[in-house]
Parts: sequence; structure tokens; C-alpha cells
Amino acid sequence: MEFAFELPKGYLDSDGNLHRKGIMRLAKAIDEIVPMRDPRVQSNPAYATVIILSRVITQLGALGAVSPLVIEGLFACDLDYLQKFYRHINELDSPEPAIA
Repeated sequence: MEFAFELPKGYLDSDGNLHRKGIMRLAKAIDEIVPMRDPRVQSNPAYATVIILSRVITQLGALGAVSPLVIEGLFACDLDYLQKFYRHINELDSPEPAIA
């Protein structure tokens, strides 16, 4: 499943183009496992967010791909927005289901 979003500020690329609309897909377990093997995450656990978002954002404006460098270049408010959006669509903020 995929979900459309619009960044509050937008990503400004090296040519001066602003990219605000995008698509994020639901995360799979592997999307959260693979970043843990990355040396950047091992030295800075907060970097996992950058890698995870670059894996699940399938489209951002007219960009050909969303790499960790793109995520690094986001304004802080846009990164915060995407983290909240990720948690929302993946239902990570809801209470745990009861186990029967």
C-alpha cells in the first residue's frame, strides 16, 4: 500500500527545484532490519531514520530516486513530518493488540 503526502516546506534540489509531493509505501520488517547493518547507523543510531525513510519513500516530486542524501537535505520540519507520517501509516502509535 502507498500513501501520498505533501511536505510542509519541501526538498530543494541542487538546481533550485522544490519538491513537496511524494509517495510513501508501508514498511516491511526488512526496511527496519537492513539499516542496523549500516556502519553509519552503528556509529550513530539516529541515522537509521534517514535510511528507513529513503527506503520507503518511493517518489518525491520529480526526483528520480530518494537516497539518504536527499533525506539528509530535508528541512528539519519536513523530516519531523515524515517521521510522524511513517509512524501513522504503519500504525506504530496505536496501542498493542491484545493477545488471546
